[in-house]
Amino acid sequence: MPNNLDRRDFLKTSCAAAAGTLALHASGVAAAAPAERRFKKAVKLSMVGGNASLVDKFKMLKEIGFDGIDIDQRVEHDDVRRAREESGLIVHGVVDYDHWKLPLSHPDPAVRAQGLDVLKTSLRDSKTYGGTTVLLVVGIVNKEISYADAYKRTQEEIRKALPLAEELGIKIAFENVWNMFLLSPLEFAKYIDDFQSPWVGAYFDIGNVINYGWPEQWIRTLGKRILKLDVKEYSRKIRDKEGPGAGFRAELGEGDCDWPAVLAALDEIGYRGWGTAEVAGGDRDRLAEISRRMDRILELK
Repeated sequence: MPNNLDRRDFLKTSCAAAAGTLALHASGVAAAAPAERRFKKAVKLSMVGGNASLVDKFKMLKEIGFDGIDIDQRVEHDDVRRAREESGLIVHGVVDYDHWKLPLSHPDPAVRAQGLDVLKTSLRDSKTYGGTTVLLVVGIVNKEISYADAYKRTQEEIRKALPLAEELGIKIAFENVWNMFLLSPLEFAKYIDDFQSPWVGAYFDIGNVINYGWPEQWIRTLGKRILKLDVKEYSRKIRDKEGPGAGFRAELGEGDCDWPAVLAALDEIGYRGWGTAEVAGGDRDRLAEISRRMDRILELK
């Protein structure tokens, strides 16, 4: 999500700038200000393997260079708070727990009601953890669920959650996924705009687009609607040999994503915020490798 300076940050920044100017005049030596980091780097909780406590997992992630985590599974509130406080790792959001199981496009109103309840629970959990978003797959289209019905139903159900989102200060971020719905950036942008609400936006998944498009084009179209990013790779070559899902096996930086073009597009729209890995995880060594690859492709170091 773009970082807008609040009043406290503005005052801190102004004071720091003034102090720096005085120091330069006193010493007569000019120094370049450090460049603002493009991204804060995170992982999904489900990527972190092993049987260690949540506290130890959070500490390990902090040690190997991650700034935060996106909670994508149900965990005890107290465990998350303790892990966050003892590690310094930021919980920046929650992934809706049951959006595939209980889609808001489902023809049964009872299923949609259950899905809405889970969305509201996810919003409350994100607030509890100090997050700013809930990632939501808005719905699915299949033989039984038409495109038009999915559009209408999901808009209706999500609107019911907007008062709570506003009350909590948590935004609902729609992810582009392989759900046979919202298949172009123009349509995705219109879907967001139809809500006429500042409490919805896009959780743009870079890798999910590569099977049928170009992430940099989506980024320019979605623009300021992008709240956060999922960072993953995709290989069309592997896809062509082994099937669509296999394309995600490509390691970060070794697939068909044109990362320089993606970074250029993100710079054009002024994106500064979270980039969360969504790839095959594992132990400390594996996660450290992911951290290094993210540094390289996102030009963080």
